[in-house]
Amino acid sequence: MALNDARDLVDDAFTREGHRGQSYENAFAGATSFMRRSYTKDLTGVDLAITGIPFDQAVTHRPGARFGPRAIREASSLQPCDPPFGWDVNPLTDFDMIDYGDMAFDYARVQDFPGTLEAHIKAILDRDVGVISLGGDHYISYPILRAFAARFGPVSLIQFDAHTDTWVDDDLERVDHGTGMYKAMKLGLIDAEHSVQVGIRTNNPAHSRIPVIEAPEAHLMGPHAVAARIKEIVGDRPAYLSFDIDGLDPAFAPGTGTPVWGGMSSVEAGIILRDLAGINLVGGDVVEVAPAYDTTGATAIAGAHIAFEIACLYCHNLAERRGGAA
Repeated sequence: MALNDARDLVDDAFTREGHRGQSYENAFAGATSFMRRSYTKDLTGVDLAITGIPFDQAVTHRPGARFGPRAIREASSLQPCDPPFGWDVNPLTDFDMIDYGDMAFDYARVQDFPGTLEAHIKAILDRDVGVISLGGDHYISYPILRAFAARFGPVSLIQFDAHTDTWVDDDLERVDHGTGMYKAMKLGLIDAEHSVQVGIRTNNPAHSRIPVIEAPEAHLMGPHAVAARIKEIVGDRPAYLSFDIDGLDPAFAPGTGTPVWGGMSSVEAGIILRDLAGINLVGGDVVEVAPAYDTTGATAIAGAHIAFEIACLYCHNLAERRGGAA
């Protein structure tokens, strides 16, 4: 197929035959699934499912990340006509990747949300399908990590963020995007000593055993050295990558609830993510994209690229586990 086929193609998310192949429909038209993948709840033969978690009732400042999954999907329509730049795998053509749609939940029963999300992710993992989640605020990572730990045991967390999210919550009941990693650490969902938080540039007096690469240090090290340090910490353990979009500097991602200056550029983030190829990635998420605070759409574009980079990391690992065969 070629770009000229855009004149005949529309709504690949519903009309595609099979799950593989690039998409050449007009970026400004059609159903905006993630990367124009098939919208389906059928996990038969699927390698990787993308799912949206439009929840933002755990924020401490500006809401709006509930619109993140929709914005990321729309922004991703610019990408699927080309193979992913700089990768030796192509999730679009070499693997069965789908858009599993958004998770259903009752927004007025916040107390039920954690269990609903954990069950949602567990249902995908139980089918031996990988899953990448589009948030939503960063609280979503905690119930998701519960599901991943139940399947893989404690995972090595690779967290890109301006904040550690390890504020104390001893009763473990707060629905709060600043306490999720504290709970994950306390409950043994993550292997804290072999996890790493990258881009931190806010103070948190709470004790944490997770190694940190603070933003100023990351700038001085350079992205290649940061990726090497992450790989050294994580090793070959099952790893989960959570990318809070405020890990990027507000110049590159202003559309988020708690922006902090001094963060990574999109160039730095891209180099780090691609240099992580070879890690034993079992899943990931992109969170805190709040499109209402960014009239340019740059934040959603960054979120779409990051989500696809995570998909590439997952598929690279999957190919290696299959002996190089897609």
